Parts: sequence; structure tokens; C-alpha cells
Amino acid sequence: MNSIHSKNLIDLGVFHRIDINLYPLFIAVYEQKSISKAAQILCITQSAASHALQRLRQHLQDDLFVRAGSKMLPTPFSEQIYPSIKDALYAIQNISMQNQSFDPSAVQSLKIALHDEIEPLIFPKLVAHFQQSQFNIQFSSIKLDRKNIAADLASQQIDFAIDLEQNFGDKIQFQTLQQDHFVVCSQQTEMNEQLYLASAHIGVSSRRTGVLVEDIFLNRKQLSRQITLRCQHYSTALQILAQQPKTVLTIPKNILAHLQIAENLNIFDVPVELPKINMGMYWHKDIQENARHKFLRSEIIKIFA
Repeated sequence: MNSIHSKNLIDLGVFHRIDINLYPLFIAVYEQKSISKAAQILCITQSAASHALQRLRQHLQDDLFVRAGSKMLPTPFSEQIYPSIKDALYAIQNISMQNQSFDPSAVQSLKIALHDEIEPLIFPKLVAHFQQSQFNIQFSSIKLDRKNIAADLASQQIDFAIDLEQNFGDKIQFQTLQQDHFVVCSQQTEMNEQLYLASAHIGVSSRRTGVLVEDIFLNRKQLSRQITLRCQHYSTALQILAQQPKTVLTIPKNILAHLQIAENLNIFDVPVELPKINMGMYWHKDIQENARHKFLRSEIIKIFA
């Protein structure tokens, strides 16, 4: 008798007992680790989300999530079924949109995560491009959180992130939008490799600790420099630089072009060969065939082509 029921056959009779609307909630709670955040994404009340989750628990006969402090953590069963549910919902989404012609005017919002220093380079161009194309879009520039970038893209808290090129995992796609290179700023009137490496340097990073990008490149060449001061913003570093005659700042040229430079500062090429800096956009692989996402991606690429 069991041989009659192949695993490739679908038992259509069970579907009247399945509420497919419960499964997007499962994905949202799993990725956000929060019922309230999941409710916000799905545009429902927290109470409705809690009741729906309880129904799904009863249907699947598992707790699915357990509270640990402020987070809802998945049970082993949830860990097991998450990939299959996400793949199934993604397939249903693609099928439902397959024969629909995409209307760009239906795009109502664009949420991009940006670093503070990169925002002036990117965001004005984005807004100007879409407004000139007469798209009525609500723009949101969100502070970049590198630790959570993969989760934010997966849960569609953000549409894209724009940042320097780095590895955020197999599911996160990257495309270069702009190349940049480092230059040196200092009150000094000349610059060479020996002087550069011997000078006191200002380091700029929003992170509390960690090696700076420039130093990673220098270390590969078995070179090092002395950072005597570290701050969060290049604009702050330039103000300090104008007060300290012997200090040096290494800064991406495109960022420097958008900042105010004191008259007593000079700009030099970096006397040590450093790689080009690739800045581009990140998005989640699972959504790259979505019509809305493809449209936004192509428009952003146009801006920097």
C-alpha cells in the first residue's frame, strides 16, 4: 500500500487545512527574531501576528520559536523547515508575477543603507535621477550596519546597501558602481614614501576597533604606519589636520571632493601603491529576479554608468 504513495505526488486533499498566509509570518519572525518587527513588515498588528503564529504552531505541532530575552529564537524544527518554506514562497511569488507586466510608476519607495561618508556621494544623485524621471518615490537613507547587512537585505528591511566591496556571504550579490583611489592630505609641502611612513597619521573609521583598509593594503607589502589619532568622520579629520603641521590623512579622492579643505592643506598621490577602491551596491540573491528589484537595480546602474 505504501508503495502507491510516491513522495512526488501531491495530496491535494490536505490543502483545505493549510493557511498559506501563515508562512510569510514564519519567515518574517525567523529572520527578524521578533514578532513586533515581523508584524511591521507584514503591515499587521502585533496582536494579529501573535494569534497567527499560535495557529501555525498548532498546525505544525511545534513551538517554532522560543523567547530568549528580547529575541524569538527558532526551534530545531524551524531551522529544518525554514529553507523549504522560503523556497516555496519564492516560487509562488515568481509564478504569480510571471504574466504581470511591470509598471515602474507602481514603485513607491526605495530604502538604501549607506555609510555616513558615502551618503553625500550617492544619495543626491539617486534622488535627482528618479525625480527627473518623474517617479513618485519615497526615499530612505538608512545608516549602514555591516553586522546585520545580510539579514536586513534578506528580510527586505532595505532594498540595497551601498558600500565598499567586501564579502557578506554567498547569498549577497555585489556590483561595482564607482571606483576610487586614496590620496594624501597634509600641511607638508612634499610627500614621498619615507616621509609618508614616518609621519603621524589620522585614521578614520566608524568602528570602535579594527584594522583600517589602508593598513590591510600596507601590511600586505610588509609596510606599516603610526596612527596617533582615530576619529569617525573625514570632515573631523580634515579640521584636525589643519591644526597639526606634521600629520597626514589618507582619504578616498571622491569623498575629499565633497568636503571643505583648509587653504593650508596640500593634496598628494599616495607614495605607496595601493589598490583601487570598489564601491558598489549589494542585494540579496533570492530577490534579484523580482521585477521591482530588477527595475530599481537597472536605474541605479544607469546613474553611475
